[in-house]
Parts: sequence; structure tokens; C-alpha cells
Amino acid sequence: MTNSRDHLHRFVLQNGAIRGVLVQLELAWQEVASRAAYPAAIRDVLGKALAASAMLTGNIKFRGNLSVQFKSDGDLRLLFAQCSNDGDLRGLAQWRAPLADSIDLARQEAAVFAITIEHADNGQRYQGTVPVESSELAQLIEGYFSQSEQLPTQVILACGEGRCAALMVQRVADGGGIGELDPDGWNRIRHLTSTVRESELLDLSAQTLLTRLYHEEDASLQESQPLKFACHCSRERVSAVLRNLGREEATAALQQDGKVEVICEFCNSHYHFDRIDLAQLFLEIAAPPSSQATH
Repeated sequence: MTNSRDHLHRFVLQNGAIRGVLVQLELAWQEVASRAAYPAAIRDVLGKALAASAMLTGNIKFRGNLSVQFKSDGDLRLLFAQCSNDGDLRGLAQWRAPLADSIDLARQEAAVFAITIEHADNGQRYQGTVPVESSELAQLIEGYFSQSEQLPTQVILACGEGRCAALMVQRVADGGGIGELDPDGWNRIRHLTSTVRESELLDLSAQTLLTRLYHEEDASLQESQPLKFACHCSRERVSAVLRNLGREEATAALQQDGKVEVICEFCNSHYHFDRIDLAQLFLEIAAPPSSQATH
């Protein structure tokens, strides 16, 4: 088992029939954090959201994406983090200055929190929303599992200088083939998990952390998955966005230099389209397919 950062680790605790996921990020998080001049309070909540999005993919068994999203009319306007089943991560945040030293999610006006799952094979999209009644992102995610899947879940999130991490444990119904149900097992595991320090979650290897937390719970690391920053923007995708805007609005976006500039908020890539490019885009829409019919 590798001890390198930027990995998702699945594990089971057989004494209590508990499954868990541990995510530790370093380079992937630094890539996301470097894309904008995020204030400290925003970096903290964005790092936690990024680790959480990867953590939540630990139990999905299909091709697709899972995203964590928070919107409000308050200081934190938008928080978005996404992870694919292949371990591709991206995220961003938008805010309104000036900011306090920390972000209280429950105090943001008109706040909405959602977890969205998108299936790549069939195009289906599932979204679960949770009332924003807690100040902490981890508690909102616990509420999501309680509301949507009725699974007893505990989540711990951490973000420090250059690293972020997430830990989740869940009680499996009827043991789930993991081990014998222990009537007191869940309460015991919750107590042990709550003792983890942020520094331990960020700095210790997966094996060392699990041994330190659950040394009497028959902890067993399962498979590990690498995680990395990746943005799937492209000129073709940006072209599709301009087409959806329509000819009039796209043309109105032309700047003094005669070009439209589109900047990807995830990776900071710049795409430029001049008048000829725009004309070609809408010419492609207007041109009907050639007919092969004979009369």
C-alpha cells in the first residue's frame, strides 16, 4: 500500500461492520488553490469541499462525476468541487469581500447545499439537497446521508497549509458481509473517529492513521485510488457555450481588440474567438446537412 498523497483509501472495520473512506490531497489541492487568490477563509472551505467530493466517490460503482455545491447570497457566493470515478478533481469558489476569518455556512443568506451525481453511460443526473442548518460542511454531508440513504455516517474534514483531507465512516446495514454487527460498535467507532486531530488526518500515512485510531477494531485497508487535478475544458466546449448564447449575445461580447475572451474558472485557460471565428461558429449551425436523396 502506497503512502503517497493524492489518494483515496477504502477500509473496513470488521469489529462493528463499518466501512470507511480516507482521502488525502496535496498536489491536486495545490493546483486548485493556485487558480485564484483565495482568502484564507475561502481556501479552508474549498479544500474541505474538494476532499469531500473525492471521499464521496468512494462508494460509487459507475462511470460519472460527483459534485459538492453550495450557493448563497452571502459572503460565500459559490462553492463547487467535483470528482470523477477516475479520480479527476476540480473546484472553485466565488466570494464577496470583505470576509470574516472563517465562513459560517449556516449564516449565509438564501443558502443551498447539494450533492449531485451524474452517470456518464446513461446521462442520468441525481441531485440531493440538504437544509443548511449547520455551520460546518462535514455536518451537512452527514445530514445528506441521514436524509437520502438513512445511513449512520460520520465525516471529518481538514484543510491545512498545502494539504486537505477527508475521513468518512459508515455503519453497514446487517453487517454487509464485513463482520458481525456489534450493538455498541457504531457508538464506539464514532467516539474513536472524533478523537482524530487535524494534523494526524493531514500528515499521517493511511496505514499509520488507521492503526492509531482503530488498533482494536480489526482495521483493514482495501484498494487505493490515485487522485489528480484535471480540467476537461476545450475549445470545442467553449464553442458550444458561445453557440448556446446565440449570435447576438456572442457578438456583443467582442472586446475593443475584436476578440471574445473566455477564461475557464477551473484551470485559468484562455480561449479567444475573433469575428471570423464567431461567424464560422454560427455558419456551422445554419448550414443544413447535405441531402443524399434523389428524386
